[in-house]
Parts: sequence; C-alpha cells; structure tokens
Amino acid sequence: MTKDKDVEGIDGLISDFNRFYILTILYQSPAHGYRIINQFKTQVKKEISPSLVYPFLQNLEEQGYVKHTAKMVGEKRRKNFELTETGRELCNNLFKRFTELVSSAFETSLQTCTHCNTKIYKPTHQETINNTEKTFCCTHCAQAYKKQQQNNQQHKSHSTTPTD
Repeated sequence: MTKDKDVEGIDGLISDFNRFYILTILYQSPAHGYRIINQFKTQVKKEISPSLVYPFLQNLEEQGYVKHTAKMVGEKRRKNFELTETGRELCNNLFKRFTELVSSAFETSLQTCTHCNTKIYKPTHQETINNTEKTFCCTHCAQAYKKQQQNNQQHKSHSTTPTD
C-alpha cells in the first residue's frame, strides 16, 4: 500500500467516530454486523444504525480492507467480517494518527512532577515550597523533593561556614 493510497484510504473511509470505532471492533477480533452493533452500544453507550454498519462493511470489503466468511445460523446466512492484512495496516496507520491527535490535545494539559519529571495529566499532589506552588505526581515525590532541598541548603550552609 503506497503512502498516498494509505492517506486516501483513511480520509476517504473514516469521516466520523462511528466508522473509526467499527474498525477498532474489527481490529480486536472478527465480527458479524449484529455483534458490531451490540458491542458499539455496550462500549460506546450509543446506538448505531445498521444502515451505517452494513454499507460501511461492504465498502471496506470492496476496497480490500475486510473479507467475510458466511455460515448458516438457523435459516439465516451470517457474514463474519475480519480485517485483511491491508485492513490491519490501515488500522495501524489510523490509530497512529489518532494517537498523535489525542497526544497533541493532552500535551497542553500535562504538567511535570517537580521531583521526578513524570508527565501528569491531573496532579495528585501540590505543595507550596518557598512561596512557589510545586506540582508532584505523588506525596512520596513531594517528600523526596523537600528532603533534597533541605540537603542542598545544609550543603550550602556548610560550604560557606568558615573553618578554624
């Protein structure tokens, strides 16, 4: 799959979250349309129309991203869809783009632990030290930071004290 075809495939197929999530369901395991509809409802807490699911699956199959096997279940023929290697490649590229998008959105919300430099989405611990608000990932880092600051202060005071 060429890069241009890859970008075309993603942009042309995925125009909304519903289609994106259908692909994530298929990425996890093969599924028939009814299972996709039920899994979507359970995990996303939202109804999805069969008139979106089945044409999308057909479109994916026409473009070589999924294939189906059919088996009889009672009087009905059930199509079980699974991603092809090209479909998995499409999903991996799509997930990479989504991860980059989400990362850039969250990056502005991240803070850094004053002690260990861990990136923190929601600070779990903040303290005012020397009239400055400091952010820590945990109370242990706050304690370690304060101890380190005390040791630095003691070291400075010992190095500036005249000796006899």
